[in-house]
Amino acid sequence: MQDTNGSVDDATHSIRVIILDEQNLFRDGISRILSTQPGIEIAACADNPAAAVESIRKLRPDVALIGWAAGSPNTHRIFSAIQDARLQTRVIMLVEDEVKEDLLEAVRQGCCGIVPRQTSTEMLVKSIRKVHAGEFWLDRTTTAEVIRRLAKKSTPGPGGGARLGLREQGGALSAREREIVTLVAQGFKNKEMAERMFISEQTVKNHLHNIFDKLGVSDRLELALYAIHHNLHEQG
Repeated sequence: MQDTNGSVDDATHSIRVIILDEQNLFRDGISRILSTQPGIEIAACADNPAAAVESIRKLRPDVALIGWAAGSPNTHRIFSAIQDARLQTRVIMLVEDEVKEDLLEAVRQGCCGIVPRQTSTEMLVKSIRKVHAGEFWLDRTTTAEVIRRLAKKSTPGPGGGARLGLREQGGALSAREREIVTLVAQGFKNKEMAERMFISEQTVKNHLHNIFDKLGVSDRLELALYAIHHNLHEQG
């Protein structure tokens, strides 16, 4: 999910970023750091939801960095504004070290990245560029924690299966592949899926390889995030 070159996605277009946080020192510090990065432009900063919504609607930024809690009314207003205006703005949440349950809801609402507030400048810049390029961004520790929390909240029924609505790429997924996508998002390992589905671990791996190709993801972490983003972890 993460690359090592940190190259600018499109040399002809700066990534326009808006920073939303009520802590002036933190917000202004991030703004100064990012303004020195090639290919990144600070479109605006805001310390309250009203100003944030107005700036997002008027400026239509590429990426919004949100420092408010994922489950706060402020954050919900931002997601609603982006969705209502059908903007292409992609959201990155800046969070404290501990992962909160409400991050799961943020992913469902459209959050594309979760970055610790204590992260390095290099990682923050990479996250902005990767999210702007259409990918999800979570470090492996955060991703594992999100999936563990999701697994605790979701227990699949005996038959497995997934809700329809997957944005399929490169060919339709089979019913068995959709079942595997659901189980991966719920935190199941290959061995557990094999036992549950009465197939071999190698067969599970073969299915995962095909799923990766069809959806354009590179590993099970990206697949899990994709599934969570599209509500495929829920039964129904």
